[in-house]
Amino acid sequence: MNLTDITPAIALTPLDGRYHSATAPLVEYLSEPALNRERMRVEVEWMILLANGFEGNGNQPVIEGVKPFSEAEIAFLRAIPENFGAEGIARHAAHEAVTHHDVKAVEYYIDDQIDLAAARLGADTQLNDRIKTLVHFACTSEDINNLSIARCVKNAMEQVWTPAFEAIVDHLAGKAEEYRDMPLLSLTHGQPATPTTLGKELAVYVYRLNRQLKHIKGQEYLGKINGATGTFGAHLAACPDVDWIAVSREFVQNRMGLTWNPLTTQIESHDWQAELYSTVSHANRIMHNLCVDVWMYISRGVFAQVPVKGATGSSTMPHKVNPIRFENAEANFEISCSLLDTLSATLVESRWQRDLTDSTTQRNIGSALGYSLLALHNLLGGLGSIHPNQHVIQHELDTNWEVLGEPIQTAMRACELRGLPGMDKPYEKVKELMRGHEIGQADVERFIDQQAFDPETADRLKALTPASYTGVASKLVDFAR
Repeated sequence: MNLTDITPAIALTPLDGRYHSATAPLVEYLSEPALNRERMRVEVEWMILLANGFEGNGNQPVIEGVKPFSEAEIAFLRAIPENFGAEGIARHAAHEAVTHHDVKAVEYYIDDQIDLAAARLGADTQLNDRIKTLVHFACTSEDINNLSIARCVKNAMEQVWTPAFEAIVDHLAGKAEEYRDMPLLSLTHGQPATPTTLGKELAVYVYRLNRQLKHIKGQEYLGKINGATGTFGAHLAACPDVDWIAVSREFVQNRMGLTWNPLTTQIESHDWQAELYSTVSHANRIMHNLCVDVWMYISRGVFAQVPVKGATGSSTMPHKVNPIRFENAEANFEISCSLLDTLSATLVESRWQRDLTDSTTQRNIGSALGYSLLALHNLLGGLGSIHPNQHVIQHELDTNWEVLGEPIQTAMRACELRGLPGMDKPYEKVKELMRGHEIGQADVERFIDQQAFDPETADRLKALTPASYTGVASKLVDFAR
């Protein structure tokens, strides 16, 4: 039997198959039906504005010969997108099968719904064959599409992606606070280095991610409604006495909730999309870095994992608890970045006033954000399944007393600058003692005693241990927010 013959249809991509439960919230905003529903919202709100006007024109009809819609008529029109479900999706698809044009199919779908108005609102309703002329009035398809896509992406970011991202940041911030005083051996170039605290290292990621979150929350979502090449040509030809610039601004800003773009070709230039996707991609890469760091902490034993009851870590090695959530997150962040980077690079280009390359490209916005959302889901699950292994952490600190070479030679430099004798070549002296050697507390204290430190400095250095040599790491956690 062919898999293509099985009903319901088998998903081709993992986002709609294996990982559907994690990415399903985006379907409400970034699926094809969600886009068509938003197109319907744009179309009917445009009709309402043209019929009922706005404060800037005295709330008078924009188009001569059209009467203001009643509250019942407005409610009927707004219900068209709200009631767009399985039956509506099939009807729209039937129209598109004939038109081979998705936005024209939306227009015809609205016409179909207007045919039902008399039965619900009475024979004297203005919603009849004549008012169908107002559907898509003076619009090019891109007037509808750019606004619909902007609203879809804006809602997807605000309602789904950003809350999931904030959950990661909040979790890390909580752990940074919890572990702010927990000493941790640093590794620079993979070698023992100046100790830090686990909380401070997590706070580094909180700080980095909060910067990207700030950019995302401040992102502009631009829109336009100005005709086939951005000149309002058809608008003026039909209704020369209307201030179409004011109408356009009102509709985009106040009715659609977007930033009005006054200067476009046929398309809105997509620069805001490039900016957003670049920022999300950057955030992805920071979290990818986090995944790698945590993976290595787990490998090193600094973090221990809580096994999932009943789960199998290996088909042949029963003992294994693999850090698969972090590995899955890594891979999905990488896929998301590749798609987001392509969107950022290609959407800002269009041949003269219009080509259609952006149409197919923008249909992958859901996949780009979907893989990122899946990675966020995996990352949060992974972070929730680990905890510090204090035995390993303390053992690493106790067996690496050579990291105190830095404070000792730096203190020697300070003493030399103050004129204390016998403090020349401090770096070289400490290097001879410590580089490539295994040393302990006794060796460190002996070296300090051999130098001509003043008693206060000697006591301060002798009091240091790898676990206490963390500077102001714990205080730095406060800057993460």
